[in-house]
Amino acid sequence: MYYKLYIDSVFILQLLTNLYLLSLAGQIMRRTATRRRIWLGAAVGAGMNCLSFALPVSALGVRLLIGAVPVSMCMMCLTYRIHGVGNLFKASLVMAAAGFFLGGVMIWILNRLRFVMKGRGGLLLSLMVGALSYLMLKGLLLKFMRKREESLRTVCFYVPALGQEIRVRALVDTGNHLSDPINGAPVSIISRKTAACLESSLSLEKFHAIPYRSVGRQRGILPAYELPEMVIEEAGTMLKREHVIVAVCDAGISERSEYQMILHPGLLDN
Repeated sequence: MYYKLYIDSVFILQLLTNLYLLSLAGQIMRRTATRRRIWLGAAVGAGMNCLSFALPVSALGVRLLIGAVPVSMCMMCLTYRIHGVGNLFKASLVMAAAGFFLGGVMIWILNRLRFVMKGRGGLLLSLMVGALSYLMLKGLLLKFMRKREESLRTVCFYVPALGQEIRVRALVDTGNHLSDPINGAPVSIISRKTAACLESSLSLEKFHAIPYRSVGRQRGILPAYELPEMVIEEAGTMLKREHVIVAVCDAGISERSEYQMILHPGLLDN
């Protein structure tokens, strides 16, 4: 079976699709680039995709594996100056995820416009649907990131032994109902790395054992301590909290995470 491809149409479609994918991937990874670099990456990727059709490989899956991964890695390198095989591979996975959702939305819209596809203008319609799908995904992504940014707070700990403040980013988790079983005080979670910085403030006299339940592990005990003072910055205001209980746990807090603490929402109540 043979298919007739118009290379100019393929190039235009790939070029615009790459522009959308690079834009979405950059927002997800919080990377910025000039318009010139984005167009350069998209054009190089479109050209490489067109050349991949000339590969002497009959299996479609093998052709995609050979062409898709190197092409996306090359585009991310040119556009966002990402270096290192590991970093480029992760960036290509982000771009693949963006492509998965973009393609899914496009297919969903095109399936509802099948009667239009019977006539001419298939390429133009695909470009219009691609632009619409991109705008929809971009709007949802910006809304999600804005909501996530609003849930982040800056928290200050004062360490008496060091005579200085330690500032960390905290995620307000509305689903966090962890509390002290004795007095019902709200319990926040900090990573072990942050706990090491606060070691002089974590007195064994203020030690607490907090029982908890989580997905994948029904029951467990978290070591927790009482901080003498904590200041939360929220919307330009300073909320001072005393005798705050923090539990030490790495679950849900990675070293590369935007936040180093999961803040109990009860600490924001006046």
